[in-house]
Amino acid sequence: MGITLDIPDNLHLRLGIPRDQLEKRLQLELAVTLYAQNLVSTGKAAEIAGLNWFAMNDILAERNIPMHYGQKELDEDLAYARGVQ
Repeated sequence: MGITLDIPDNLHLRLGIPRDQLEKRLQLELAVTLYAQNLVSTGKAAEIAGLNWFAMNDILAERNIPMHYGQKELDEDLAYARGVQ
């Protein structure tokens, strides 16, 4: 199931991108924005954008958007590295 948005036909002209790339670009922009606002995970952002996790991370890094990595994630990673799960 998905959501359909009504986007003006000439938006691609305003954005300066080819019309056939508009949907993909808007999906990417939505994914980046939701991630930057800490509303979705990297994996979910990648899914929205239609990318894999690594490609999404590259895009976030290119845009200087910090990763959401806090004490909880650090503790989990350290426990994993120590073989404690």
